[in-house]
Amino acid sequence: MSGHDSDFDFEPQPGLPKPLPEGEDLLWQGSPDPVALAREAFKANWVLGYLLILAVWRASIAFQAGGFGQSVAVFLPYLVLALAAYGLIRLLARAVARAAIYSITTNRVILRIGAALQVTWTVPFTKVASASLSTRPMTGTGTIALELVPGQHISFLALWPHLRPGFGHTVQPAFRCIPDAAQVARILSDAAQTRINEPVVSFTPTAVPAE
Repeated sequence: MSGHDSDFDFEPQPGLPKPLPEGEDLLWQGSPDPVALAREAFKANWVLGYLLILAVWRASIAFQAGGFGQSVAVFLPYLVLALAAYGLIRLLARAVARAAIYSITTNRVILRIGAALQVTWTVPFTKVASASLSTRPMTGTGTIALELVPGQHISFLALWPHLRPGFGHTVQPAFRCIPDAAQVARILSDAAQTRINEPVVSFTPTAVPAE
């Protein structure tokens, strides 16, 4: 796996820090779905739910102490806080999603990420041991994660949130929350199998539970 380039001044094509070598073709490009990224990576719904429960709890205490008027006076600031936090998370997720461009070529996977500081990670197919696909059946949005061969390491902080959730001990780069994930997985699998026979890139579909 190659290193990363965070100091390029231009992109010959969005998502690609350098022109592709002769004989290498771009097969697919895409970005995370902002709504799905806010929900799954930034836990926007959980944050909103927690703050709303806190607001109701505080309002119920105020109601017992001072009646309806007091409970409303306590509830409203917490409600504003909950909505503001939710809105901020949605805006942050949107910025992260818009800054990210995932690419599949005939030789490799490329992740251009970073809302504040753009960084490009390149993962040749020869450095991929296996891949996994998790999707939401109702929407088709999903995450494609790449398990790297032994000896390949990427920092958790350098990749987040573009990594497989729940695997912090073995960081796996991922196309996070992309639309039509199953179709993209087929493109990746076909490209990898065409390029090399080993390692075999096989996908294990996993349904993402509804929240």
